[in-house]
Amino acid sequence: MNYPRVVVADGTIEAIKWFSLILMIIDHTNKYLYKGGIPVLFNMGRLAMPLFVLVLAYNLARPMAFERGVHIRIIKRLALCGSLATPAFLALGGLLAGWWPLNFMFALLVLTLTIYLIEHQTITGYLAAAVVFLLGGSVVEYWWPGLILGLSAWWYCKTPRLAPVIIATISILSLRLISGNYWALAVLPVALIACLVRLPVPRVQWAFYAFYPLHLTALWIISMTDTTFTNL
Repeated sequence: MNYPRVVVADGTIEAIKWFSLILMIIDHTNKYLYKGGIPVLFNMGRLAMPLFVLVLAYNLARPMAFERGVHIRIIKRLALCGSLATPAFLALGGLLAGWWPLNFMFALLVLTLTIYLIEHQTITGYLAAAVVFLLGGSVVEYWWPGLILGLSAWWYCKTPRLAPVIIATISILSLRLISGNYWALAVLPVALIACLVRLPVPRVQWAFYAFYPLHLTALWIISMTDTTFTNL
C-alpha cells in the first residue's frame, strides 16, 4: 500500500514555528509566573512541544539534508542555545529541581544527534544512536516519548508507511504520563492542515533558537522583580 508523502510549504513550516512559539510563551508564562494555575493555558501549551518536534523531524528528513551537513549545524545551534538557557531554566525550576531534566533545546539536540547517527547506516552508527537515545532520553524534557515522536515522524517523512504512524500516535498518547491529559493529540489535525495550506511566511534565521534562552531569561527576571508573581 502506498502512503502519501509529507510535503509542507516552507512558508507553512515557518507559520507552524511561530504558532508553536506563541504556545510555548503561553505555557511558560502560566508555568513560571502563575504556577500553572490557569488550566486553559496549560492545555494550549501541550501542543508546543509536538509541533516543534514535527517541524524538526520534517526538516531533517528533507532530501540531501544529511549530505549538506544540516544535522551538524542544528546540533551546534541547539547546544549553544540550550547552554545559554540553562541558568534561567534551573533558576525558574528552583533549587530542588537540580540540573535534571535538561531543557527542551537539549531534547531536540538528542533527537537530532540520534537521527544523525542513524543516517550513517552502519552498525556502529545504529549502536551509537541507540546509546544516545537511551541515555539522552533519561535526562531531557519529555524523555523518551518526545524522542520517539520525532524519530517516527522523521521515519515517515523519509519512507511513508503505516508503522511510524502507529508509533507516533502511541508516543503522543503516552505524553499523558507527563502532562496528565490528551491535549497533545490536537497536534494531529494541525499537522494535517499544514499539508493542505500554503502560507507566505518568510523565514527568520536563528530567531527560534535565540528566542528560547531570551524568553526564559525574561521570565526569570520578571518572576524575581514583580511582586505580583513572587507573592503568588
